[in-house]
Amino acid sequence: MKLTIIGYGKMATALINGLVDECEIEVVGRDSYKLNALKDIFPKIETYSIENFDIDDKNIILCVKPQVLSEVTNQFSGMANSIFSVLAGTTINSLKENIKANSYIRFMPNLGATYLKSMTTVTGDINRRELALDIANSIGNAIWVNSEKELDIATAVAGSGPAYLALVAEALADGAVKEGLNRDLANELVAGLFQGFGELIKNSHPAVIKDSVMSPAGTTASGYFALEDGSVRSSFIKAVKSANDRAKELSNI
Repeated sequence: MKLTIIGYGKMATALINGLVDECEIEVVGRDSYKLNALKDIFPKIETYSIENFDIDDKNIILCVKPQVLSEVTNQFSGMANSIFSVLAGTTINSLKENIKANSYIRFMPNLGATYLKSMTTVTGDINRRELALDIANSIGNAIWVNSEKELDIATAVAGSGPAYLALVAEALADGAVKEGLNRDLANELVAGLFQGFGELIKNSHPAVIKDSVMSPAGTTASGYFALEDGSVRSSFIKAVKSANDRAKELSNI
């Protein structure tokens, strides 16, 4: 399989890292210095200038900033076989208006892609579902949803989620420091907590995890009550709604 990646940012680099041993990769961009830097990291790839680039019958992965989409696609000639886009807030209709292809797919990865641990949501033309999932799984785990509406909701959870979890991690570490723990130890403790929790949540329902830790009149019950008293659960639900509303706004810009 030959794949053409447009762009050379963090997500493009993550995809190259996940795909380079399984696929023939070519990377296209405007900055020759950045292209050469990528070539130094991944000697197997080929690099090309974006100027007058022929996309005819290629499988294209778009990894550019949404605001430069039209500027980038104006450089193309021909008709692609498939377009796989990681552009946030850029609908399939918008992609169709900017670039010609037989099939269109949208990806919504998250920051975990940097370590090939992304939770990526995928939607688009069903005839490219298996290939799309294969590409998305190269940077972690992927799920298919049946509409862009569901993709927006997933973005509010998995896409924005690292920021929410970072807030939780920082707050827990701050709490430990407040009680007297050294900052480095607090950060290390929280990092270990999150690492182990990843396996827990894959194998158990959240309520089961909570109940297995919370003993009657114990420390966890006391702390959990403090969280409920602060409306933490409600705040997270509102955060997902707010992020989803904003995703819909961006799709209409």
